[in-house]
Amino acid sequence: MKINVRCAMPALLAGVALSTFGTIPALAQVSTSQGATAATVTTQLPRSVRPTHYDVIVTPDAQALTFAGKAAITVEVLEETRTITLQAADLAIASAALATSGGKRVGAPLVQLNAEEQTATFTFAKAVAPGSYVLSIDYTGKINTQAFGLFALDYKAADGSQKRALFTQFENSDARRFMPSWDEPFYKATFGLKMVVPSDEMAVGNLPVESRKPAGKGKTLVTFGQSPKMSTYLLFFGLGDFERKTTQAAGTEIGVLTKRGDLAQADYALGASADLLPWMNDYFGTPYPLPKLDHIAAPGRSQFFSAMENWGGIFYFENAMLLDPKIASNALRERIFTVVAHEMAHQWFGDLVTMSWWDDLWLNEGFASWMESRATEKFHPEWHPELTAMGSRELAMGQDAYVTTHPIIHPIKTVEEASQAFDSITYSKGEAVIRMLEAYAGSKQWQAGVQAYMKRYQHSNTVTDDLWTEIEKASGKPIAQIAHDFTLQSGIPLVKVSASCAGGQTSLSLEQGEFTRDRADKKPLAWRVPVRAAGLTGEAADTLLQGKGALKVAGCGPVVVNAGQSGYYRVLYDPATFAGLAQSIAKVQPVDQLGILNDAVALGYAGRQPMADMLDVLKGLPGDASPQVMERAAKVIAEIGGYAKGDDKRQAALSRFATARLLPVLQRLGWTPRADEQVTDGDLRGTLIETLGALGEPTVLAEARRRFAASKTDPSNKTGGGIDPSLRVSILTVVAKNADAQTWDALHEMAKSESSAQVKTTLYSLLGMARDPALADKALALSLTDEPGVTTSPVIISSVATGGQPDKAFDFVIANHDAVMARVDGSGATRYVAKLAQGSADPAMEGKLKAYASARLSVGARRPVDEAIAKIRDRISVKQTRMGEVDAWLKKAGY
Repeated sequence: MKINVRCAMPALLAGVALSTFGTIPALAQVSTSQGATAATVTTQLPRSVRPTHYDVIVTPDAQALTFAGKAAITVEVLEETRTITLQAADLAIASAALATSGGKRVGAPLVQLNAEEQTATFTFAKAVAPGSYVLSIDYTGKINTQAFGLFALDYKAADGSQKRALFTQFENSDARRFMPSWDEPFYKATFGLKMVVPSDEMAVGNLPVESRKPAGKGKTLVTFGQSPKMSTYLLFFGLGDFERKTTQAAGTEIGVLTKRGDLAQADYALGASADLLPWMNDYFGTPYPLPKLDHIAAPGRSQFFSAMENWGGIFYFENAMLLDPKIASNALRERIFTVVAHEMAHQWFGDLVTMSWWDDLWLNEGFASWMESRATEKFHPEWHPELTAMGSRELAMGQDAYVTTHPIIHPIKTVEEASQAFDSITYSKGEAVIRMLEAYAGSKQWQAGVQAYMKRYQHSNTVTDDLWTEIEKASGKPIAQIAHDFTLQSGIPLVKVSASCAGGQTSLSLEQGEFTRDRADKKPLAWRVPVRAAGLTGEAADTLLQGKGALKVAGCGPVVVNAGQSGYYRVLYDPATFAGLAQSIAKVQPVDQLGILNDAVALGYAGRQPMADMLDVLKGLPGDASPQVMERAAKVIAEIGGYAKGDDKRQAALSRFATARLLPVLQRLGWTPRADEQVTDGDLRGTLIETLGALGEPTVLAEARRRFAASKTDPSNKTGGGIDPSLRVSILTVVAKNADAQTWDALHEMAKSESSAQVKTTLYSLLGMARDPALADKALALSLTDEPGVTTSPVIISSVATGGQPDKAFDFVIANHDAVMARVDGSGATRYVAKLAQGSADPAMEGKLKAYASARLSVGARRPVDEAIAKIRDRISVKQTRMGEVDAWLKKAGY
């Protein structure tokens, strides 16, 4: 699954009771077993029965939002029992029966549903002996309007008519809403799926359609091919007025499906998939095992995720798969490519080989995130994925530095905890740690270990140590020891550096500590840290740091520690050494420029380094620095701007600095893309426009408004005076943030009349960005109407929060809780509310959050609230203790 890091992440399903996975012992965090076993894996269910095959027939009624189902589940009874318990949620069971594999009826059981535990228990009059049986169940269920279980998405078709499409979303624990099942990753089985659907609509599943037979009353019985062994959360079904286009790659049929009229926008994703599949076959050493691989685009949004790796039928929301020409930019192309690569990597890491339990979710998500970067290195080196990876690492460290963090591998006990594990630690820290370990092991040795792992465990379940075993065999290095340090404990190592030079060599003294934002007196944890240091001319030295250590690097110039930035740690230089680096920043490689800047920013905010240091680096970066480096510089300035809110003098000084630092770069790039420019120049251009526009730079604000006005008469930008598609979102963002009532109304009319679902949602979200409190109130009121669409409404509210009014957005949700939550996808509910508040600097918000958690959340669902409170406390502390240094630097520098 690809989470949407700009929106809220997962939590408890709205309106669903807490589901606890019982008292059965959890799998130990460190395992020396080869593959998981039924005796060791965590489970909510009795171990006496396991499924081997499901035959399921479902008849959906899309208009009534209900469905009827029949399941025939082949099970193995391992020990004599009078009960069979499996998972079921929001299902009504009409009847059930058990028969031997030969067809002899055992009897009709008593059925008991437990809504809190999300289980169904079948109790028989006599004990069932060990053996093979078929458990047949007739049941009914609900079609949801948010992305969990079987759900519906409504949209306006190209001809103006209203349409409804159906899809499924089962990760992490929602297959139980579609069929009674052993809905846990360890219980792999094969699946035979049949659907009774309207004859004029297209049905899509994990496998190709085997047959279509008339079912009467305008319906068709669609039978899909039988799946290989897989976990329930990977089962998929989609239905609607779709179009499909295919190509062949590596012996596999690759398809894209969109709502009618949008198929051309999927060509980019189709081409990327055709390139990626043979390359991934080669990398993993195990060919993709299914006959087809479809990519399915759906209208709407989720507050949780962008795409889901259903085996053979990957689901995407449109903004993660379709290249809409109205907003086509390099950033959108890069997003589509990396999301497609991420989900395709899951076809191996997650689908073919599956973690045994949610403790090891990172075996899916961390590795898919890392693989998307490896794919980008192969097919799009011009995007400089080594620089993009720095942003991912910062995202992880941004969560990992607080007391509320958690280890990559950590015990999962409840549905809520499993949902909340889909976060930056699992994805981005997982990716960063993998990159570090790959660099330490050697890329060829790492690949050999991955191939051995895939071959050994295909179609089965694993724990993390099963992978380390194969990597160690292939590399001959102590990978597991280092990996355990970084995956079984939370936090960020801090490498403190002092340097001296004699005899033409630089001697580095290294000492390990721990970096935190909110625990200055914390006793540091210990890690084995692979450290690389290099001079500006490339001389390098390596060590595995434990506690204290030393390195020698040839030459007496500045030395970068964590050279190449493959390590997951912060670097704190002694003042003289840092000053030398800052003065030579223009000569440092772009990836190390980012590393030095990121560490200075983090250490500055934490009070471990003067704020002047990061400002010196910002000022010293050359005007022709890598576009991604300059993008990061702009975002650092924008972050400072958030702390300047309410202080007119600070805002004015910062704006002058931003203008001096960034406006010449924008003027060099211009407002119109050039045919010969770097592809990443376009991304930088958009970031500069947004940053300078947000800071109120007069010329940028005026030009954005001029182009917005011109676009009304020249929407296709044929004369070049309007808005280039690659800049449409950036320019409209500036206009929306600075909107008056007339401009807001104009944007609102554009949103109402827009035909593109992607652009329409973007326009509605921009309405929430307005800084004018009265306009923000209008946007919030609009979010509770039917006009934007049920999945767009939460995006508007989120935009009010991210646009600078988090307290207003939070208060609105609390005042209209039930109405808002009815529009938020259930898996994102508790994270959604907490995330709205985390940008607040009001001390009163902590009390509000605690009151919300006490009234609305179970104890196990409160980590997002705790995370928000930690960030609010830090924001208040930074504003009180660190911004004075910024003021002093700006004054001294003449701004």
